[in-house]
Amino acid sequence: MSTLDITTIAVGTQLPPLKLPPISRATLALFAGASGDHNPMHIDVDVARSAGIDDVFAHGMLSMAYLGRLVSTWAGPDRLRSLRTRFSAITPVNAQPTCTGRVTAFDGDLATLELAVTLSDGTVTLTGDATITLN
Repeated sequence: MSTLDITTIAVGTQLPPLKLPPISRATLALFAGASGDHNPMHIDVDVARSAGIDDVFAHGMLSMAYLGRLVSTWAGPDRLRSLRTRFSAITPVNAQPTCTGRVTAFDGDLATLELAVTLSDGTVTLTGDATITLN
């Protein structure tokens, strides 16, 4: 369900943050099954350690999905026209991400949003933008 009232948005409007629970091993296993991405770096601690990483970490596409959820909850899924992201850091298991966004521009009946996923320690793991239609 959308929370967007198009009569009240302007450049600088902040989307309500999407605060997520800590990323659990169960979340990673379920996402692997749902997405078909069974890369062992995300689900097998021994493989992660053999690559020099202390533990498994979240799929980048999981964070991207959370950003999609942020935008579609705020604007409605029927308004989303594009979503682009750039991965900038990994999301360790047990990290707690928060998705944020703000309106940065308008072009006719389209609005551009700036998006980010940030961990509780301040690490930004994903940045991006989305375009939504206002009609």
